[in-house]
Amino acid sequence: MSNPLLENHTLPPFSRIQPEHIEPAVSQLISEGREHLENLLQQLQTPDWEHLVAPLEAAGDRLDQAWSPISHLNAVANNDALRDAYNASLELLTEYGTWYSQHTGLYEAYTRLAESPAFASLPQAKQQTINNALRDFRLGGVALEGDKKARFGEIQQRLSQLSTRFSNNVLDATQAWFKHMTDVSELAGLPESALAQAAQTATRKQLDGYVITLDFPSYLAVMMYAENRDLRKAVYTAYVTRASADGKKADGSSAAEWDNSPLITEILALRHELASLLGFAHYAERSLASKMADSVDQVTGFLHELAAKSRPLAERDLAELKAFAREQGYDEVQAWDITWLSEKLREQKYAVSDEALRPYFPAERAIAGMFEVVKRLFNIDIRQQPDVDVWHDDVRYYTIYEQGKAVAGFYLDLFAREHKRGGAWMADCRVRRQTPEGVQLPVAFLTCNFTPPVGDTPSLLTHDEVTTLFHEFGHGLHHMLTRIDVAAVSGINGVAWDAVELPSQFMENWCWQPEAIPLISGHYQTGEPLPQALLDKMLAAKNFQSGLQMVRQLEFSLFDMLLHIGYNPAAPVDPQAVLDAVRKEVAVIPAPEFNRFQNSFSHIFAGGYAAGYYSYKWAEVLSADAFSRFEEEGIFNAETGRGFLENILQQGGSRAPMELFVAFRGREPAIDALLRHSGLTTEAA
Repeated sequence: MSNPLLENHTLPPFSRIQPEHIEPAVSQLISEGREHLENLLQQLQTPDWEHLVAPLEAAGDRLDQAWSPISHLNAVANNDALRDAYNASLELLTEYGTWYSQHTGLYEAYTRLAESPAFASLPQAKQQTINNALRDFRLGGVALEGDKKARFGEIQQRLSQLSTRFSNNVLDATQAWFKHMTDVSELAGLPESALAQAAQTATRKQLDGYVITLDFPSYLAVMMYAENRDLRKAVYTAYVTRASADGKKADGSSAAEWDNSPLITEILALRHELASLLGFAHYAERSLASKMADSVDQVTGFLHELAAKSRPLAERDLAELKAFAREQGYDEVQAWDITWLSEKLREQKYAVSDEALRPYFPAERAIAGMFEVVKRLFNIDIRQQPDVDVWHDDVRYYTIYEQGKAVAGFYLDLFAREHKRGGAWMADCRVRRQTPEGVQLPVAFLTCNFTPPVGDTPSLLTHDEVTTLFHEFGHGLHHMLTRIDVAAVSGINGVAWDAVELPSQFMENWCWQPEAIPLISGHYQTGEPLPQALLDKMLAAKNFQSGLQMVRQLEFSLFDMLLHIGYNPAAPVDPQAVLDAVRKEVAVIPAPEFNRFQNSFSHIFAGGYAAGYYSYKWAEVLSADAFSRFEEEGIFNAETGRGFLENILQQGGSRAPMELFVAFRGREPAIDALLRHSGLTTEAA
């Protein structure tokens, strides 16, 4: 049987990849990788780039190109057979990764290369790659001996299993609950678009009437528009108890089989033990060893300072909301009322709503407009390519051109559906690197979970969804527009995690610019631009409840950091107690006792953000300050755009983030622009 994962392809042959291909391919490539490394070291005399790093990069890329589509399919087309094959292969990869990072002979070869006279003559990207590799060897436990080295490997393997289980539990718990309704009056307040989507979901489940799910577009529509308070409470409760002992299935039975609580306890204990083996005080210290921030104190100080500046404005926002609630007959505001009341208040205060804006942001127009924005900024053209093998009919493939020459490609998968992980993300399919045949061009996966088309009505996006689209495309541009030809520091590779959100958050700014909005908007039936009156109202409402939004993000960031700082094996930390303490300091809206947010906090328990969620706010300082240069020089200033392209997007991880930022901005970042953009200063108010 031929195995498509072992063949050479420019793009993955998704229609041919079957679960039975996965484990054999991964096993074979790992076996070849081990043999290749041992043979290379045996023949190596004086370590240099061509005989040490280059061949290892090529072997690693072959494995990456097999694993990338597997990992992606597991996220966007999940099923039992695929999940089993993925999990089995992930164990093999984790074991291989630990063996590789703890290979003393390889570490010594890299050390000799770094200390050789030839090192100084290498280009910056190659020097950075070698320095990063030496750091990662040390963080991978290469200096450990005997039982400690073995235990480190066991922890890595177990953490990999636990993070996958955590993610699967969230997906399964999300899909296990839905609410079937036949009386449309119970859905009063929901806009036609949401009702049509609920009816379409019911049809797909072979039910009559309407079905509400916990997929985010469906959940948010209920929380924002449903007049039925009991319905809002039911949907809110199901959402915030996902993957907990209190979670429920559609029939009302317990969903405790997907409870993530014991996984969180074990993950925290193992992370602390892993950090201790490496000589760190706690896992937060270990996390920062490869980040832009200098210390845990610097991060917590930054977060506490932002919280102190934001909380008074959050309290002002809440007081305004409560006064409005009393006018609506709500003496007591509950968590499931907040989003609904906020939308009502926004409509009253600014005479604008998401639903009034939605017809002006059809997905097709937003995508085309986004492409025009980046064309003006970075002088690139983007064209859709037909007849590319994809994993679902919704998916499209595009090629990016610079001066007529193809430089990158990406898949775009926009809509929510069953068996697809929630959220939005960018992942790499292929990385830019120099090969004997020429430069391998980068390819990205861009994934969102927006409201799909219903019947003859195209997908109509909220402005928040348009902003999410720009955010993920910013990550994609960072990956795809790189000019670095060394895989380890090409694109987003090698970029400090707390700087990686800079391009994504930077791109969001164009969703709010009067000069850019006509490009990304147009009524789906008439094509007419967003009326000036609506545009003015939308811009006036930009910082509506920005204080509440800021403290919510700071709550997540502080919870993550303090959870990893405070873990003590002698007295294991209670995540709920940590979260409650953070909420007492930062939050102004009390969470219900049954809220189990942490059980679906995949960013830190199943993603790369452990003791790093602060990165969003950290990088937002960078992105806001970077954009302030465009505010000064023109948001479509070609020279400014070229400066951002050449100093940030093209450089990948080849140089330190602060060095790149200063090269673009002419100075180190200041927090003022973030506070102003967020409406948290007197000037902005």
